[in-house]
Amino acid sequence: MTFQNSIELLKFHNVAYSIYAFMIISIIAWFGYNLGRKEKAKSIIRIPFYGYIAFLVIGGVGHHIFTYNTIPWVQEDMMKDEIKPDKVFNIEIKDHKWILPKTPMVVNCGKPTLFSVKSGDLMYGFGLFRQDGTMVTQMQVDPGHDNRLMWTFNFPGTFNLTSTEYSGPAQYSEDGKDLLFVKNAVKVVGCKNKKGGN
Repeated sequence: MTFQNSIELLKFHNVAYSIYAFMIISIIAWFGYNLGRKEKAKSIIRIPFYGYIAFLVIGGVGHHIFTYNTIPWVQEDMMKDEIKPDKVFNIEIKDHKWILPKTPMVVNCGKPTLFSVKSGDLMYGFGLFRQDGTMVTQMQVDPGHDNRLMWTFNFPGTFNLTSTEYSGPAQYSEDGKDLLFVKNAVKVVGCKNKKGGN
């Protein structure tokens, strides 16, 4: 199983973590039940308890190892120095304003794209969002550093940009409008799959 977009991954994690949380709650309930009993638990009872704890630890670690191997953008992010991007967009942000190379930034479907973002003053965030407001990807933008995000878009769409870090009241106008919000900042073209996602 390989996840091609973050919505698929979120659905999978919702199920997996719900089951895992129920199992953890059950062990706490079991422990609480045994605390309230008048008779002491026999030592033989402890073996299933510690076995269950070991199962939870192995299951939790195993889940993260499994999802690491099935999420393509994790390896892409860790190996970005060795991957030649199809396109590179150099972006700056200063005084609560984005300085973009162009709008929209057009990227090719299925090809790695590198967003290189520099802050001239504060800590910001670089976040790309679908039209329904759900997040595609994001990174922190530390001042004085070259902050790089490698991402491959596998589905068509137009995505909005905003800061995912609060950078002070100057980020918002008097009527509450996010001044760092850029509508349709990224456009993905050339996809064979017409269904949205990413």
